[in-house]
Amino acid sequence: MKALLCTRYGTPDDLELADIADPAPGPGEAVVKVAAAALNFFDTLIIAGKYQTKPALPFSPSAEFAGTVERVGTGVTALKAGDRVLGYSGYGAARERIAIAAERLVKLPDGLDFERAAGLTVTYGTTFYALKDRVRLQSGETLAVLGASGGVGLAAIELGKIMGARVIACASSADKIAFAKKHGADAGIDYAHEDLKEALRRLTDNRGADVIYDPVGGTYAEAALRSIAWRGRYLVIGFAAGDIPKLPLNLVLLKGCAVLGVFWGSWVRRDQERYQAALGQLAHWCAQGKLSCHLQQVYPLAETPVALKALADRKVMGKLVVRP
Repeated sequence: MKALLCTRYGTPDDLELADIADPAPGPGEAVVKVAAAALNFFDTLIIAGKYQTKPALPFSPSAEFAGTVERVGTGVTALKAGDRVLGYSGYGAARERIAIAAERLVKLPDGLDFERAAGLTVTYGTTFYALKDRVRLQSGETLAVLGASGGVGLAAIELGKIMGARVIACASSADKIAFAKKHGADAGIDYAHEDLKEALRRLTDNRGADVIYDPVGGTYAEAALRSIAWRGRYLVIGFAAGDIPKLPLNLVLLKGCAVLGVFWGSWVRRDQERYQAALGQLAHWCAQGKLSCHLQQVYPLAETPVALKALADRKVMGKLVVRP
């Protein structure tokens, strides 16, 4: 089968398209023929050896996928050949077939295509976990979303609206703000041209946002924290800006707020039952049209390096998917 391989840490241009042996399912596993594999910003870090997960070489990027079960191993009773599924692998999905623990797979509802399903797991799964489990977002609260036009940002807007929040989209251009509003954001801040702290205060009548969702980090983190509401909750999602910020703890004290880390991969490993329930709910909402899982572009497997460079340059609005 064809697989895109990282044989040495480096850039997207260092990836290699290779022929490798087909996988066989071990006990408790299923082999899935991958119809679509989605990419995320952290894929650019994994192949560079800069992510907390460091797979043994060689490996394939892409942590999420959708496809059809071809074979199951001993002990697998909930799935059978022919089932349409989505799944989370952490890495390794940019290939034609993948062997994975059956408990990481969720059946697709009718009406949900493979491309959108592939892009649900990481961005929407992370965000569902963040908003529902970590901060317990309440109807009527204000949610400020940084990096609002990216994959997780868009997920935060759409899930925030489903949960009844007022959503303020924060992004680096007018086009990105317009895109975020098209997907449900109530207001927007172009932080390339506005002071983020002052704009968030202005849009909340000086009260501040109840929840800040931050997948960006860098210089925007402290500005956002300074504008948080009393007893607000600050979600640390990731660091797309490249720099991991150092937050002044006196602000946490003065605001009486909570800073909460969101590590989706670790949660999945620790709570398989709730992972399955969360992905089932997200797939159902997506099939109903309540979640867009907006795809900016679908690439052939061989062009995955082009897609990864677009992610690294922060040029993506929504999701990028590759088709083996």
